[in-house]
Amino acid sequence: MLAVIKTGGKQYLIAPKNRIKVEKLEGKEGGEVVFNEVLLLEKNNHLEIGAPLVAGAKVFAKILDQGRAKKIIIGKFKAKKRYHLKKGHRQFFTQVEITKIEA
Repeated sequence: MLAVIKTGGKQYLIAPKNRIKVEKLEGKEGGEVVFNEVLLLEKNNHLEIGAPLVAGAKVFAKILDQGRAKKIIIGKFKAKKRYHLKKGHRQFFTQVEITKIEA
């Protein structure tokens, strides 16, 4: 069974027992989260495509970790103007494990 869900402005292809990192979600480690925005559902070689969402489909997941990604460095520079800027950014994420896909 496969599904495509939408969360945090991105789409993810998932299956049960998959572990994925998504944009930060509210909840504590060990808690459960439900994804209602299911765009595509494949079950028993039958493909159901939503318009735009699959009606009545839900994906249940368990929150494994709340964290921050590796630091990325942002640098700006303008030649001959003595302008340079260096910043760092660490994006928040939530790691979840897909427990059940419900049609």
